[in-house]
Amino acid sequence: MGNAELTKKDKTQGGVKIPPGFSTFSSSQDGETDPQEYARLLEFYDTSFRNLAEGEVVKGTVVKVTPTEVVVDVGFKSEGIIAIEEFIDETGQVTAQPGDTVDVLLERTEDRDGYVVLSREKAEKMKIWDEVEKAYQEKKVVIGRVIERIKGGLAVDIGVRAFLPGSQIDVRPVRNLDGLRGQELRMRVIKVNKKRGNIVLSRKVLLEEENAEKKKITLDTLAEGKVLRGTVKNLTDYGAFIDLGGIDGLLHITDMSWGRVTHPSEVVKVGDDIDVIVLKYDAATERVSLGHKQLVPDPWSNSIERYPVGIRVSGKVVSLTDYGAFIELEPGVEGLIHVSEMSWSKRVKHPSKILNVGDMVEAMVLGVDPGARRISLGLKQVESNPWHELAGKYPIGTTINGKVRNLTEFGAFVEVEEGIDGLIHISDMSWSKVKHPSEVLKKGDAVEAQVLSIDAENQRLSLGLKQLQTGIWKEFFETHQVGGVVDGKVVRLTNFGAFVELADGIEGLIHVSEFDSAQGAEKLELKAGETYQMKIIRLVPEERKIGLSIRALKDAEFRADWEAYAESTGRPEVTLGDHFKHLK
Repeated sequence: MGNAELTKKDKTQGGVKIPPGFSTFSSSQDGETDPQEYARLLEFYDTSFRNLAEGEVVKGTVVKVTPTEVVVDVGFKSEGIIAIEEFIDETGQVTAQPGDTVDVLLERTEDRDGYVVLSREKAEKMKIWDEVEKAYQEKKVVIGRVIERIKGGLAVDIGVRAFLPGSQIDVRPVRNLDGLRGQELRMRVIKVNKKRGNIVLSRKVLLEEENAEKKKITLDTLAEGKVLRGTVKNLTDYGAFIDLGGIDGLLHITDMSWGRVTHPSEVVKVGDDIDVIVLKYDAATERVSLGHKQLVPDPWSNSIERYPVGIRVSGKVVSLTDYGAFIELEPGVEGLIHVSEMSWSKRVKHPSKILNVGDMVEAMVLGVDPGARRISLGLKQVESNPWHELAGKYPIGTTINGKVRNLTEFGAFVEVEEGIDGLIHISDMSWSKVKHPSEVLKKGDAVEAQVLSIDAENQRLSLGLKQLQTGIWKEFFETHQVGGVVDGKVVRLTNFGAFVELADGIEGLIHVSEFDSAQGAEKLELKAGETYQMKIIRLVPEERKIGLSIRALKDAEFRADWEAYAESTGRPEVTLGDHFKHLK
Protein backbone atom coordinates (compact mmCIF):
# COMPACT_ATOMS: atom_id res chain seq x y z
CA MET A 1 0.00 0.00 0.00
CA GLY A 2 1.59 3.27 -1.14
CA ASN A 3 1.55 6.75 0.26
CA ALA A 4 -1.08 7.85 -2.22
CA GLU A 5 -3.52 5.28 -0.94
CA LEU A 6 -2.84 6.18 2.67
CA THR A 7 -3.37 9.84 1.95
CA LYS A 8 -6.79 9.11 0.56
CA LYS A 9 -7.87 7.46 3.79
CA ASP A 10 -6.41 10.12 6.05
CA LYS A 11 -8.37 13.07 7.27
CA THR A 12 -6.37 16.11 6.24
CA GLN A 13 -6.81 19.83 6.21
CA GLY A 14 -4.37 22.28 4.93
CA GLY A 15 -1.93 19.46 4.24
CA VAL A 16 -1.91 18.50 7.90
CA LYS A 17 -2.99 15.00 8.96
CA ILE A 18 -5.76 15.08 11.55
CA PRO A 19 -5.01 12.75 14.41
CA PRO A 20 -7.64 10.41 15.91
CA GLY A 21 -10.05 12.24 18.16
CA PHE A 22 -9.82 15.55 16.26
CA SER A 23 -12.42 16.63 13.73
CA THR A 24 -11.56 18.83 10.78
CA PHE A 25 -11.69 22.48 11.66
CA SER A 26 -14.32 24.69 10.06
CA SER A 27 -14.02 27.80 7.89
CA SER A 28 -16.04 30.94 7.97
CA GLN A 29 -18.57 31.76 5.31
CA ASP A 30 -16.05 33.84 3.43
CA GLY A 31 -13.67 30.82 3.40
CA GLU A 32 -11.26 32.01 6.04
CA THR A 33 -9.90 29.60 8.66
CA ASP A 34 -11.00 29.86 12.27
CA PRO A 35 -7.87 31.21 14.06
CA GLN A 36 -8.58 29.43 17.37
CA GLU A 37 -9.00 26.03 15.78
CA TYR A 38 -5.89 26.45 13.73
CA ALA A 39 -3.85 27.38 16.81
CA ARG A 40 -5.11 24.31 18.63
CA LEU A 41 -4.00 22.03 15.79
CA LEU A 42 -0.59 23.64 15.65
CA GLU A 43 -0.14 23.07 19.37
CA PHE A 44 -1.03 19.38 18.96
CA TYR A 45 1.42 19.00 16.11
CA ASP A 46 4.20 20.55 18.13
CA THR A 47 3.59 18.34 21.22
CA SER A 48 2.75 15.06 19.43
CA PHE A 49 4.65 14.90 16.20
CA ARG A 50 7.75 16.90 16.88
CA ASN A 51 8.24 15.29 20.35
CA LEU A 52 8.43 11.76 18.89
CA ALA A 53 12.09 10.78 18.78
CA GLU A 54 13.77 7.78 17.22
CA GLY A 55 14.46 4.98 19.74
CA GLU A 56 11.39 5.72 21.85
CA VAL A 57 8.62 3.30 22.69
CA VAL A 58 5.21 4.78 21.85
CA LYS A 59 1.66 3.55 21.78
CA GLY A 60 0.01 2.98 18.46
CA THR A 61 -3.34 1.88 17.10
CA VAL A 62 -3.74 -1.01 14.68
CA VAL A 63 -5.65 0.37 11.69
CA LYS A 64 -5.34 -2.54 9.30
CA VAL A 65 -4.15 -6.18 9.19
CA THR A 66 -3.10 -7.79 5.90
CA PRO A 67 -1.67 -11.28 5.25
CA THR A 68 1.86 -9.86 5.29
CA GLU A 69 1.82 -6.74 7.48
CA VAL A 70 0.09 -4.76 10.19
CA VAL A 71 -0.55 -1.01 9.69
CA VAL A 72 -0.13 0.97 12.92
CA ASP A 73 -0.99 4.62 13.47
CA VAL A 74 1.26 6.28 16.06
CA GLY A 75 -0.16 9.78 15.48
CA PHE A 76 2.56 10.76 13.04
CA LYS A 77 1.95 12.31 9.64
CA SER A 78 2.05 8.80 8.16
CA GLU A 79 1.40 5.29 9.46
CA GLY A 80 3.99 2.63 10.12
CA ILE A 81 4.11 -0.91 8.76
CA ILE A 82 5.18 -3.91 10.85
CA ALA A 83 5.72 -7.42 9.44
CA ILE A 84 2.91 -9.81 10.33
CA GLU A 85 5.47 -12.24 11.89
CA GLU A 86 5.82 -9.94 14.89
CA PHE A 87 2.15 -10.56 15.75
CA ILE A 88 2.07 -14.35 15.43
CA ASP A 89 1.95 -16.30 18.70
CA GLU A 90 3.30 -19.77 19.54
CA THR A 91 0.23 -21.46 18.06
CA GLY A 92 0.65 -19.64 14.75
CA GLN A 93 -2.33 -17.30 15.28
CA VAL A 94 -2.26 -13.57 14.44
CA THR A 95 -2.80 -11.63 17.65
CA ALA A 96 -3.49 -8.18 16.13
CA GLN A 97 -6.94 -6.81 15.39
CA PRO A 98 -7.92 -3.37 14.00
CA GLY A 99 -8.42 -0.98 16.88
CA ASP A 100 -5.88 -2.75 19.19
CA THR A 101 -3.45 -0.56 21.08
CA VAL A 102 0.13 -1.82 20.93
CA ASP A 103 3.53 -0.66 22.14
CA VAL A 104 6.02 -0.13 19.32
CA LEU A 105 9.56 1.17 18.98
CA LEU A 106 10.00 4.15 16.70
CA GLU A 107 13.15 3.19 14.84
CA ARG A 108 13.04 5.93 12.18
CA THR A 109 10.57 8.69 11.55
CA GLU A 110 10.54 8.00 7.81
CA ASP A 111 11.99 5.47 5.42
CA ARG A 112 12.66 5.95 1.74
CA ASP A 113 9.02 5.32 0.94
CA GLY A 114 7.81 7.84 3.51
CA TYR A 115 6.68 5.29 6.13
CA VAL A 116 7.40 5.41 9.84
CA VAL A 117 9.74 2.51 10.71
CA LEU A 118 8.28 0.62 13.73
CA SER A 119 9.08 -2.61 15.65
CA ARG A 120 6.85 -4.32 18.11
CA GLU A 121 9.49 -6.94 19.12
CA LYS A 122 12.10 -4.35 19.94
CA ALA A 123 9.57 -2.42 21.94
CA GLU A 124 8.73 -5.53 23.96
CA LYS A 125 12.41 -6.18 24.60
CA MET A 126 13.01 -2.60 25.69
CA LYS A 127 10.13 -2.89 28.11
CA ILE A 128 11.59 -6.13 29.46
CA TRP A 129 15.02 -4.55 29.90
CA ASP A 130 13.38 -1.74 31.82
CA GLU A 131 11.63 -4.29 34.04
CA VAL A 132 14.88 -6.22 34.52
CA GLU A 133 16.73 -3.09 35.58
CA LYS A 134 13.91 -2.23 37.94
CA ALA A 135 13.99 -5.79 39.39
CA TYR A 136 17.75 -5.47 39.88
CA GLN A 137 17.48 -2.13 41.65
CA GLU A 138 14.53 -3.18 43.84
CA LYS A 139 15.76 -6.77 44.34
CA LYS A 140 12.55 -8.21 43.00
CA VAL A 141 12.03 -11.84 42.02
CA VAL A 142 11.99 -12.73 38.33
CA ILE A 143 10.66 -15.95 36.85
CA GLY A 144 12.34 -17.60 33.92
CA ARG A 145 12.34 -20.85 31.98
CA VAL A 146 15.55 -22.84 31.50
CA ILE A 147 16.37 -22.94 27.79
CA GLU A 148 19.52 -25.03 27.64
CA ARG A 149 22.73 -25.96 29.36
CA ILE A 150 25.69 -23.83 28.35
CA LYS A 151 29.29 -23.54 29.47
CA GLY A 152 29.39 -22.60 33.12
CA GLY A 153 25.66 -22.83 33.76
CA LEU A 154 22.25 -22.40 32.18
CA ALA A 155 20.65 -20.11 29.62
CA VAL A 156 17.33 -18.80 30.96
CA ASP A 157 14.49 -17.01 29.19
CA ILE A 158 13.04 -14.17 31.28
CA GLY A 159 11.68 -12.37 28.22
CA VAL A 160 15.24 -11.90 27.10
CA ARG A 161 18.10 -14.36 27.29
CA ALA A 162 19.91 -14.36 30.64
CA PHE A 163 22.69 -16.38 32.26
CA LEU A 164 22.32 -18.48 35.43
CA PRO A 165 25.79 -19.64 36.61
CA GLY A 166 26.07 -23.23 37.86
CA SER A 167 27.26 -21.99 41.26
CA GLN A 168 24.10 -19.89 41.62
CA ILE A 169 21.53 -22.59 40.83
CA ASP A 170 21.12 -24.00 44.35
CA VAL A 171 22.56 -23.84 47.84
CA ARG A 172 24.10 -27.25 47.13
CA PRO A 173 25.95 -28.31 43.97
CA VAL A 174 23.63 -29.58 41.24
CA ARG A 175 25.10 -32.49 39.31
CA ASN A 176 22.47 -32.93 36.59
CA LEU A 177 22.01 -29.53 34.95
CA ASP A 178 20.32 -31.10 31.93
CA GLY A 179 17.53 -32.24 34.21
CA LEU A 180 16.50 -28.60 34.74
CA ARG A 181 15.79 -27.98 31.06
CA GLY A 182 12.27 -26.61 30.60
CA GLN A 183 11.71 -25.87 34.29
CA GLU A 184 10.53 -22.50 35.53
CA LEU A 185 12.71 -21.03 38.29
CA ARG A 186 12.37 -18.10 40.67
CA MET A 187 15.56 -16.03 40.68
CA ARG A 188 17.11 -12.72 41.60
CA VAL A 189 18.94 -10.41 39.13
CA ILE A 190 22.47 -9.91 40.50
CA LYS A 191 24.04 -8.17 37.50
CA VAL A 192 22.73 -6.30 34.43
CA ASN A 193 24.46 -4.47 31.58
CA LYS A 194 22.01 -3.17 29.00
CA LYS A 195 24.67 -1.90 26.60
CA ARG A 196 26.38 -5.27 26.43
CA GLY A 197 23.12 -7.17 26.69
CA ASN A 198 24.26 -9.13 29.77
CA ILE A 199 21.97 -10.31 32.57
CA VAL A 200 23.24 -12.55 35.37
CA LEU A 201 20.77 -14.35 37.63
CA SER A 202 20.98 -16.18 40.95
CA ARG A 203 18.59 -18.71 42.35
CA LYS A 204 20.94 -19.49 45.24
CA VAL A 205 20.65 -15.98 46.72
CA LEU A 206 16.88 -16.23 46.72
CA LEU A 207 16.89 -19.71 48.27
CA GLU A 208 19.30 -18.59 50.98
CA GLU A 209 17.04 -15.69 51.87
CA GLU A 210 13.95 -17.87 51.87
CA ASN A 211 15.70 -20.61 53.86
CA ALA A 212 16.92 -18.13 56.43
CA GLU A 213 13.36 -16.94 57.02
CA LYS A 214 12.01 -20.50 57.12
CA LYS A 215 14.83 -21.58 59.42
CA LYS A 216 14.01 -18.84 61.90
CA ILE A 217 10.37 -19.92 62.03
CA THR A 218 11.31 -23.62 62.30
CA LEU A 219 13.86 -23.12 65.08
CA ASP A 220 11.37 -21.11 67.10
CA THR A 221 9.02 -24.11 67.21
CA LEU A 222 11.50 -27.03 67.07
CA ALA A 223 11.41 -29.40 70.07
CA GLU A 224 11.96 -33.07 70.80
CA GLY A 225 8.79 -35.08 70.39
CA LYS A 226 7.21 -32.64 67.94
CA VAL A 227 5.72 -34.05 64.73
CA LEU A 228 6.64 -32.10 61.58
CA ARG A 229 5.96 -32.29 57.88
CA GLY A 230 9.13 -32.36 55.81
CA THR A 231 10.40 -32.95 52.30
CA VAL A 232 12.95 -35.60 51.41
CA LYS A 233 15.95 -33.63 50.18
CA ASN A 234 18.67 -36.21 49.76
CA LEU A 235 19.29 -39.94 50.20
CA THR A 236 22.41 -41.72 51.46
CA ASP A 237 23.19 -45.34 52.28
CA TYR A 238 22.54 -44.66 55.95
CA GLY A 239 19.42 -42.51 55.79
CA ALA A 240 17.59 -39.52 54.32
CA PHE A 241 17.95 -35.79 54.89
CA ILE A 242 14.60 -34.11 55.43
CA ASP A 243 14.02 -30.40 54.79
CA LEU A 244 11.99 -29.17 57.75
CA GLY A 245 11.92 -25.60 56.50
CA GLY A 246 15.30 -23.90 56.31
CA ILE A 247 16.98 -26.64 58.35
CA ASP A 248 17.68 -30.28 57.52
CA GLY A 249 17.17 -33.25 59.81
CA LEU A 250 18.54 -36.78 59.46
CA LEU A 251 16.11 -39.66 59.28
CA HIS A 252 18.38 -42.65 59.93
CA ILE A 253 17.65 -45.89 58.11
CA THR A 254 16.99 -47.65 61.43
CA ASP A 255 14.25 -45.14 62.26
CA MET A 256 12.42 -45.37 58.95
CA SER A 257 10.40 -48.50 59.58
CA TRP A 258 9.91 -51.23 62.17
CA GLY A 259 10.51 -53.64 59.30
CA ARG A 260 13.70 -54.58 57.49
CA VAL A 261 15.13 -51.76 55.34
CA THR A 262 18.30 -52.39 53.35
CA HIS A 263 18.33 -48.96 51.65
CA PRO A 264 16.38 -45.73 52.30
CA SER A 265 15.09 -45.75 48.71
CA GLU A 266 12.84 -48.69 49.69
CA VAL A 267 10.84 -46.34 51.93
CA VAL A 268 11.17 -42.80 50.51
CA LYS A 269 12.39 -40.97 47.44
CA VAL A 270 13.66 -37.45 46.84
CA GLY A 271 10.79 -34.98 46.79
CA ASP A 272 8.44 -36.99 48.99
CA ASP A 273 6.57 -35.13 51.72
CA ILE A 274 6.49 -37.20 54.92
CA ASP A 275 5.61 -36.81 58.57
CA VAL A 276 8.49 -37.18 61.01
CA ILE A 277 8.97 -36.84 64.76
CA VAL A 278 11.90 -35.03 66.35
CA LEU A 279 13.90 -37.60 68.33
CA LYS A 280 16.79 -35.36 69.31
CA TYR A 281 17.64 -31.69 68.78
CA ASP A 282 21.01 -30.07 69.57
CA ALA A 283 20.52 -26.31 69.51
CA ALA A 284 24.27 -25.65 69.65
CA THR A 285 25.07 -27.62 66.49
CA GLU A 286 21.57 -27.36 65.00
CA ARG A 287 21.57 -31.10 64.44
CA VAL A 288 18.20 -32.78 64.28
CA SER A 289 17.58 -36.53 64.50
CA LEU A 290 14.23 -37.65 63.13
CA GLY A 291 12.08 -40.75 63.29
CA HIS A 292 9.29 -42.03 61.10
CA LYS A 293 8.53 -45.47 62.48
CA GLN A 294 7.89 -43.95 65.90
CA LEU A 295 4.65 -42.47 64.54
CA VAL A 296 3.06 -45.94 64.58
CA PRO A 297 2.93 -48.49 67.44
CA ASP A 298 5.83 -50.90 67.88
CA PRO A 299 4.59 -54.27 66.54
CA TRP A 300 6.72 -56.07 69.14
CA SER A 301 4.81 -54.51 72.05
CA ASN A 302 2.13 -57.23 72.00
CA SER A 303 4.01 -59.93 70.07
CA ILE A 304 3.55 -62.55 72.80
CA GLU A 305 -0.23 -62.24 72.59
CA ARG A 306 -0.25 -62.30 68.78
CA TYR A 307 2.31 -65.10 68.39
CA PRO A 308 1.82 -67.63 71.19
CA VAL A 309 4.13 -70.66 71.27
CA GLY A 310 2.75 -73.55 69.24
CA ILE A 311 0.72 -71.46 66.79
CA ARG A 312 1.24 -71.92 63.09
CA VAL A 313 2.16 -68.79 61.13
CA SER A 314 2.83 -67.88 57.52
CA GLY A 315 5.50 -65.52 56.27
CA LYS A 316 7.91 -64.61 53.52
CA VAL A 317 11.60 -65.52 53.46
CA VAL A 318 13.47 -62.18 53.46
CA SER A 319 17.02 -63.29 54.20
CA LEU A 320 19.22 -66.39 54.36
CA THR A 321 22.31 -66.87 56.50
CA ASP A 322 24.60 -69.80 57.24
CA TYR A 323 22.65 -70.57 60.38
CA GLY A 324 19.05 -70.09 59.25
CA ALA A 325 16.35 -68.16 57.42
CA PHE A 326 14.59 -64.97 58.50
CA ILE A 327 10.84 -64.93 57.92
CA GLU A 328 8.82 -61.69 57.78
CA LEU A 329 5.57 -62.34 59.61
CA GLU A 330 4.42 -58.72 59.26
CA PRO A 331 6.16 -55.37 58.64
CA GLY A 332 8.60 -54.99 61.51
CA VAL A 333 8.31 -58.53 62.87
CA GLU A 334 10.64 -61.30 61.71
CA GLY A 335 11.24 -64.78 63.00
CA LEU A 336 14.23 -67.09 62.57
CA ILE A 337 14.03 -70.68 61.39
CA HIS A 338 17.32 -72.15 62.58
CA VAL A 339 18.95 -74.61 60.22
CA SER A 340 18.46 -77.33 62.83
CA GLU A 341 14.68 -76.74 62.77
CA MET A 342 14.25 -77.16 59.01
CA SER A 343 14.00 -80.94 58.65
CA TRP A 344 13.52 -83.97 60.85
CA SER A 345 15.64 -86.22 58.67
CA LYS A 346 17.56 -84.30 56.00
CA ARG A 347 21.06 -83.09 56.78
CA VAL A 348 20.66 -79.39 55.94
CA LYS A 349 24.09 -77.88 55.38
CA HIS A 350 22.71 -74.49 54.30
CA PRO A 351 19.17 -73.01 54.38
CA SER A 352 19.35 -72.38 50.63
CA LYS A 353 19.04 -76.14 50.14
CA ILE A 354 15.51 -75.90 51.54
CA LEU A 355 14.34 -72.29 51.08
CA ASN A 356 14.79 -69.33 48.74
CA VAL A 357 14.39 -65.60 49.37
CA GLY A 358 10.82 -64.65 48.49
CA ASP A 359 9.32 -68.06 49.33
CA MET A 360 6.11 -68.11 51.37
CA VAL A 361 6.40 -70.67 54.15
CA GLU A 362 4.36 -72.04 57.03
CA ALA A 363 6.14 -72.53 60.34
CA MET A 364 5.43 -73.07 64.03
CA VAL A 365 6.26 -70.58 66.77
CA LEU A 366 8.79 -72.18 69.14
CA GLY A 367 9.62 -69.18 71.32
CA VAL A 368 9.12 -65.39 71.62
CA ASP A 369 11.47 -62.85 73.24
CA PRO A 370 9.98 -59.34 72.82
CA GLY A 371 12.87 -57.69 74.65
CA ALA A 372 15.42 -59.08 72.21
CA ARG A 373 12.87 -58.76 69.36
CA ARG A 374 13.26 -62.43 68.49
CA ILE A 375 10.84 -65.13 67.47
CA SER A 376 12.08 -68.71 67.02
CA LEU A 377 10.28 -70.67 64.34
CA GLY A 378 10.31 -74.30 63.29
CA LEU A 379 9.72 -75.55 59.77
CA LYS A 380 9.92 -79.27 60.52
CA GLN A 381 7.37 -78.98 63.34
CA VAL A 382 4.53 -78.53 60.84
CA GLU A 383 5.28 -82.03 59.52
CA SER A 384 5.18 -85.46 61.18
CA ASN A 385 8.38 -86.60 62.86
CA PRO A 386 9.72 -89.74 61.12
CA TRP A 387 11.69 -90.60 64.27
CA HIS A 388 8.43 -91.19 66.12
CA GLU A 389 7.54 -93.82 63.50
CA LEU A 390 10.94 -95.49 63.69
CA ALA A 391 10.17 -97.78 66.65
CA GLY A 392 7.21 -99.23 64.80
CA LYS A 393 9.22 -99.84 61.66
CA TYR A 394 12.36 -101.17 63.34
CA PRO A 395 11.62 -102.86 66.72
CA ILE A 396 14.55 -103.63 69.05
CA GLY A 397 16.41 -106.70 67.79
CA THR A 398 15.45 -106.12 64.15
CA THR A 399 18.16 -106.71 61.59
CA ILE A 400 18.53 -103.81 59.16
CA ASN A 401 20.66 -103.25 56.05
CA GLY A 402 22.38 -99.95 55.47
CA LYS A 403 25.34 -98.13 54.01
CA VAL A 404 28.27 -96.73 55.97
CA ARG A 405 28.02 -92.96 55.50
CA ASN A 406 30.79 -91.79 57.78
CA LEU A 407 33.49 -93.06 60.17
CA THR A 408 34.58 -91.39 63.40
CA GLU A 409 36.95 -92.40 66.18
CA PHE A 410 34.05 -93.70 68.23
CA GLY A 411 32.07 -95.54 65.59
CA ALA A 412 30.40 -95.63 62.19
CA PHE A 413 27.22 -93.89 61.00
CA VAL A 414 25.02 -96.08 58.87
CA GLU A 415 22.19 -94.67 56.73
CA VAL A 416 19.11 -96.75 57.47
CA GLU A 417 16.83 -94.70 55.21
CA GLU A 418 16.96 -91.22 53.69
CA GLY A 419 17.77 -88.78 56.48
CA ILE A 420 17.89 -91.47 59.20
CA ASP A 421 21.31 -92.53 60.43
CA GLY A 422 22.17 -95.13 63.05
CA LEU A 423 25.40 -95.37 65.00
CA ILE A 424 27.43 -98.57 65.36
CA HIS A 425 29.62 -97.78 68.35
CA ILE A 426 33.15 -99.10 68.24
CA SER A 427 32.35 -101.36 71.23
CA ASP A 428 29.55 -102.96 69.23
CA MET A 429 31.59 -103.70 66.13
CA SER A 430 33.35 -106.85 67.30
CA TRP A 431 33.62 -109.13 70.30
CA SER A 432 37.35 -108.60 69.96
CA LYS A 433 39.17 -105.42 70.83
CA VAL A 434 38.96 -102.76 68.07
CA LYS A 435 41.21 -99.71 68.13
CA HIS A 436 39.53 -97.83 65.28
CA PRO A 437 36.31 -98.45 63.30
CA SER A 438 38.34 -98.48 60.09
CA GLU A 439 39.71 -101.88 61.18
CA VAL A 440 36.25 -103.33 60.70
CA LEU A 441 34.36 -101.04 58.25
CA LYS A 442 35.02 -98.66 55.39
CA LYS A 443 33.00 -95.69 54.14
CA GLY A 444 30.51 -96.89 51.54
CA ASP A 445 30.37 -100.49 52.85
CA ALA A 446 26.98 -102.20 52.85
CA VAL A 447 26.44 -103.68 56.30
CA GLU A 448 23.92 -105.76 58.20
CA ALA A 449 23.36 -104.69 61.79
CA GLN A 450 20.96 -105.21 64.67
CA VAL A 451 18.78 -102.46 66.20
CA LEU A 452 19.87 -102.05 69.82
CA SER A 453 17.92 -98.95 70.92
CA ILE A 454 15.87 -96.00 69.60
CA ASP A 455 15.70 -92.52 71.22
CA ALA A 456 13.16 -90.61 69.10
CA GLU A 457 13.30 -87.41 71.17
CA ASN A 458 17.07 -87.07 70.78
CA GLN A 459 17.00 -88.65 67.31
CA ARG A 460 19.42 -91.44 68.14
CA LEU A 461 19.45 -94.95 66.72
CA SER A 462 21.97 -97.44 68.14
CA LEU A 463 23.05 -100.41 66.03
CA GLY A 464 25.24 -103.41 66.71
CA LEU A 465 27.43 -105.43 64.39
CA LYS A 466 28.91 -107.98 66.77
CA GLN A 467 25.46 -109.00 68.00
CA LEU A 468 24.96 -110.81 64.72
CA GLN A 469 28.21 -112.78 65.14
CA THR A 470 26.92 -115.26 67.79
CA GLY A 471 27.18 -118.25 65.43
CA ILE A 472 30.97 -118.42 65.17
CA TRP A 473 31.40 -118.03 68.95
CA LYS A 474 28.89 -120.75 69.67
CA GLU A 475 30.69 -123.10 67.31
CA PHE A 476 34.08 -122.32 68.90
CA PHE A 477 32.91 -122.98 72.45
CA GLU A 478 31.29 -126.25 71.36
CA THR A 479 34.45 -127.53 69.68
CA HIS A 480 37.08 -126.42 72.21
CA GLN A 481 37.75 -127.19 75.85
CA VAL A 482 40.07 -125.98 78.59
CA GLY A 483 43.45 -127.62 78.13
CA GLY A 484 43.16 -127.76 74.37
CA VAL A 485 46.10 -126.59 72.29
CA VAL A 486 45.49 -124.03 69.52
CA ASP A 487 47.46 -121.84 67.13
CA GLY A 488 46.90 -118.09 67.37
CA LYS A 489 48.22 -114.91 65.74
CA VAL A 490 49.12 -111.98 67.96
CA VAL A 491 47.09 -109.00 66.70
CA ARG A 492 48.04 -106.39 69.29
CA LEU A 493 50.13 -106.06 72.41
CA THR A 494 49.25 -104.21 75.60
CA ASN A 495 51.00 -103.63 78.90
CA PHE A 496 48.89 -106.40 80.45
CA GLY A 497 49.15 -108.99 77.69
CA ALA A 498 48.50 -109.87 74.06
CA PHE A 499 45.30 -110.27 72.04
CA VAL A 500 45.40 -113.32 69.81
CA GLU A 501 43.19 -114.12 66.81
CA LEU A 502 42.16 -117.78 66.97
CA ALA A 503 39.71 -117.68 64.08
CA ASP A 504 38.02 -115.07 61.93
CA GLY A 505 36.22 -112.75 64.37
CA ILE A 506 37.35 -114.69 67.50
CA GLU A 507 40.03 -113.41 69.82
CA GLY A 508 41.53 -114.56 73.10
CA LEU A 509 43.88 -112.98 75.64
CA ILE A 510 47.28 -114.15 76.83
CA HIS A 511 47.94 -112.39 80.11
CA VAL A 512 51.48 -111.17 80.57
CA SER A 513 51.88 -113.74 83.40
CA GLU A 514 51.14 -116.54 80.89
CA PHE A 515 54.01 -115.76 78.56
CA ASP A 516 56.76 -118.39 78.21
CA SER A 517 58.58 -118.95 81.54
CA ALA A 518 59.82 -122.52 81.25
CA GLN A 519 62.58 -123.54 83.65
CA GLY A 520 65.92 -122.29 82.49
CA ALA A 521 64.48 -120.29 79.55
CA GLU A 522 64.47 -116.57 78.93
CA LYS A 523 61.13 -114.75 78.96
CA LEU A 524 59.50 -114.96 75.54
CA GLU A 525 58.97 -111.63 73.71
CA LEU A 526 55.81 -111.92 71.58
CA LYS A 527 55.59 -110.02 68.32
CA ALA A 528 52.43 -108.69 66.66
CA GLY A 529 51.64 -110.59 63.49
CA GLU A 530 53.51 -113.73 64.59
CA THR A 531 51.69 -117.05 65.12
CA TYR A 532 52.33 -119.08 68.26
CA GLN A 533 51.07 -122.35 69.75
CA MET A 534 49.29 -122.01 73.09
CA LYS A 535 46.93 -123.74 75.47
CA ILE A 536 43.36 -122.78 76.39
CA ILE A 537 43.26 -122.22 80.16
CA ARG A 538 39.85 -120.50 80.48
CA LEU A 539 36.51 -120.38 78.58
CA VAL A 540 33.62 -118.01 79.49
CA PRO A 541 30.92 -118.45 76.75
CA GLU A 542 28.39 -115.97 78.22
CA GLU A 543 31.03 -113.20 78.12
CA ARG A 544 32.74 -114.48 74.99
CA LYS A 545 36.11 -114.56 76.74
CA ILE A 546 38.97 -117.00 76.12
CA GLY A 547 42.06 -117.23 78.34
CA LEU A 548 45.26 -118.51 76.73
CA SER A 549 48.71 -119.43 77.97
CA ILE A 550 52.04 -120.24 76.33
CA ARG A 551 53.62 -120.97 79.71
CA ALA A 552 51.11 -123.73 80.47
CA LEU A 553 51.93 -125.35 77.19
CA LYS A 554 55.69 -125.19 77.83
CA ASP A 555 55.37 -126.43 81.41
CA ALA A 556 53.31 -129.40 80.24
CA GLU A 557 55.94 -130.25 77.65
CA PHE A 558 58.70 -130.01 80.32
CA ARG A 559 56.77 -132.34 82.68
CA ALA A 560 56.20 -134.86 79.96
CA ASP A 561 59.91 -134.85 79.14
CA TRP A 562 60.88 -135.25 82.81
CA GLU A 563 58.54 -138.16 83.34
CA ALA A 564 59.90 -139.86 80.24
CA TYR A 565 63.43 -139.38 81.57
CA ALA A 566 62.53 -140.81 85.00
CA GLU A 567 61.05 -143.95 83.50
CA SER A 568 64.09 -144.48 81.31
CA THR A 569 66.44 -144.29 84.30
CA GLY A 570 64.35 -146.65 86.44
CA ARG A 571 63.70 -143.99 89.03
CA PRO A 572 59.92 -143.48 88.81
CA GLU A 573 59.84 -142.23 92.40
CA VAL A 574 61.52 -139.04 91.25
CA THR A 575 58.76 -136.43 90.70
CA LEU A 576 58.58 -132.73 90.01
CA GLY A 577 56.70 -132.19 93.27
CA ASP A 578 55.50 -128.70 93.95
CA HIS A 579 57.02 -127.44 90.72
CA PHE A 580 53.76 -128.22 88.90
CA LYS A 581 51.34 -127.22 91.62
CA HIS A 582 50.39 -124.08 89.76
CA LEU A 583 48.84 -126.22 86.97
CA LYS A 584 46.32 -127.83 89.32
